[in-house]
Amino acid sequence: MRTNETYTPDRLSGISAFVAAVDAGSFAGAAERLHLTRSAVAKRIARLETRLGVRLFHRTTRSQHLTGEGQTFYQRCTKVLTELSEAEDELSAGSQTPMGKLRVTMPVHIGRQCIAPVLLTLAKTHPQLRLEMAFSDSRIDLVEEGYDLAVRSGRLDDTPGLKARSLGEQTMMLCASPAYLATYGTPQTVDDLADHECLMYGRAGNLYRWPTPMMPADGPHRSPRFILDDLIALVEAAEQGLGVACMPHWVIMRSIADGTLVRLLPQIRVPGTPLHLVWPDTRHPSPKLRAAIDALVSAAPALLGMPPTA
Repeated sequence: MRTNETYTPDRLSGISAFVAAVDAGSFAGAAERLHLTRSAVAKRIARLETRLGVRLFHRTTRSQHLTGEGQTFYQRCTKVLTELSEAEDELSAGSQTPMGKLRVTMPVHIGRQCIAPVLLTLAKTHPQLRLEMAFSDSRIDLVEEGYDLAVRSGRLDDTPGLKARSLGEQTMMLCASPAYLATYGTPQTVDDLADHECLMYGRAGNLYRWPTPMMPADGPHRSPRFILDDLIALVEAAEQGLGVACMPHWVIMRSIADGTLVRLLPQIRVPGTPLHLVWPDTRHPSPKLRAAIDALVSAAPALLGMPPTA
């Protein structure tokens, strides 16, 4: 095909139908996304295959799969459509008004408690901004899944094509309820914790032990009675006086502020777990993306609740 050959609306509609069919997993799904009939989608893709001289799908009565040529063409088409979207964003950037859909993925607990409220406030300020937020502790491929922004907890992998910005660190703290301490005493050293009930976080059979400086040299003298895979439930267990917990400060800072939990051994400090924003590297970030990043970075110190110096 000649590089200067004009792309008519019909040709572009064929590409759009093809990409939508791949993304939706079926012609029917593509028809729903494009507000067309299934037969209209099938005809557009058939004309595209005729023009290209290749089959893009292996189709049966029950399923459809990309051919090798279809997979290659899909990758090129998505890149072109992304560049077109970026071009539109670049033009709209002159207004500096956040608008359009912003898709964000984030870990469940910190997303609900810290990230979502900031983004909802941003959307309230900018009525033309639409939000789609996904809460998952799994690391999602932003480009493949079509997300604009992700919040990542922990060490970042060196992934080409992504940019990142730090939100700070999540500081771990020991705590217990006043009632528990009144009954069992307040530990004065790390080794004192060996005689206390330790509330532990665990998931899928894996027990997440406390950072070494916060764990007695010989470990707890008793097996943990409570192992929970939910941070909020862990807070509730601590507030009910069931033991000592070790959790990120952002999880328990409200409980400490209202006195339902008491911070223990403040002199013990460990390196915090980093928290980052990650997004696909684009030449011209859209106003909506820049606004979200700026809002979250600005709010980060209050979100993470940096603990006071002992």
